[in-house]
Amino acid sequence: MAFHPFLMTKLMLRSHRAPLTRTPGAVGLGFEDVAFAATDGVGLKGWFVPGGASPGPAIVFVHGWMWNRLGNVAGQTPVPDKDVDFLPAVKALHDAGYHVLLFDVRGHGESEAGKGPQTYGPMESRDFVGAVQYLRTRADVDGERIGAIGMSAGGNIVLYGVDAAQPIKAVLAVQPTRLISFNTNFARTELGPLGPALIKPVDLLYRLMRAPLPSRQDPAIPARGLNGTVVQYVQGTGDQWGELAVVEEFAAATPHTAGPVISYPSTERYSGYQYISERAEDVVAFFDHNL
Repeated sequence: MAFHPFLMTKLMLRSHRAPLTRTPGAVGLGFEDVAFAATDGVGLKGWFVPGGASPGPAIVFVHGWMWNRLGNVAGQTPVPDKDVDFLPAVKALHDAGYHVLLFDVRGHGESEAGKGPQTYGPMESRDFVGAVQYLRTRADVDGERIGAIGMSAGGNIVLYGVDAAQPIKAVLAVQPTRLISFNTNFARTELGPLGPALIKPVDLLYRLMRAPLPSRQDPAIPARGLNGTVVQYVQGTGDQWGELAVVEEFAAATPHTAGPVISYPSTERYSGYQYISERAEDVVAFFDHNL
């Protein structure tokens, strides 16, 4: 399918609802269907995968643009993509004794859309905070030992939401991005040399809808306030849309990081996301050390 400016704008504003094709049962895990509200009342749906101790630590997964709580299934949109499977990491965390919450961000999967366009962090952060608040209502969750994994736009969402959800002990942010940089690179590779100019009117649409402007979205700003949270950043080396230098700026702004940005070998953006499944043991080790 050809990728045209109108289609890109439509997907940016309203995203795409990828259907749920599996459950955690596919990897032998028990789970509960759960529903809760974002802090602005948007209805969200997900799965709670119980782990070991009760009360015990919990990890929240926050997915990326056009995905759902399982990750991504390739070929459902015109974006050149690959499969991204959360379940191997979910199983590894479960087997290590963690409860895991997987949920659909507003406008994705089975969750309500809410009002306004997708903002890739500022508004969706209310979903993350609502997820954490839900976990703290559960007797089997230790509300002082909650961590998060944010993938792509999900990384932005977590960075924007952590301050209002504290205490959050540890965050793994895989390929978060500054939206203006991502959109410019995306438009150039998918629409050609004139692509960046063609998407400039998007800011005007957001202004008319009284939504946070994409050009002003910058996860480094909320990252500066994460005094009680250890963050580990991951960025693929071959990402054609994201930039290592941008993620390094986020890391430099973050008061407590687990070390330098992990440069994960990749040939394009989606192979960079494979860190979550191919390095599941490192994901567990990060939370074991910091949670």
